[in-house]
Amino acid sequence: MHSTLIVARMDPGAAADVARIFQEFDGTDMPHLMGTRRRQLFSYRGLYFHLQDFDTDHGGEHIEQAKTHPLFMKVSDDLKPFIEAYDPATWRSPADAMASRFYHWASS
Repeated sequence: MHSTLIVARMDPGAAADVARIFQEFDGTDMPHLMGTRRRQLFSYRGLYFHLQDFDTDHGGEHIEQAKTHPLFMKVSDDLKPFIEAYDPATWRSPADAMASRFYHWASS
């Protein structure tokens, strides 16, 4: 399994709206088309963390490929009032908001 972690800024009062938007999105075929196995959303002091697990090591590539799909574009537009780039000056695509894993441990 492969995971991606997107970091952004979120209005602290927007969690319910963001959860609803993703619940609707996850009810479509898009998660399956992207190879998404699990999605978890977290917030902390105005920050937004989007943890997404994939069956393969190509999760980031799947997100990049999906970004022109109408359903992906819709969820992105729906999130705009609530989520903003962590660093708007450098953000061009979801890949620019992905954290880099520098350590991993798993139970055997």
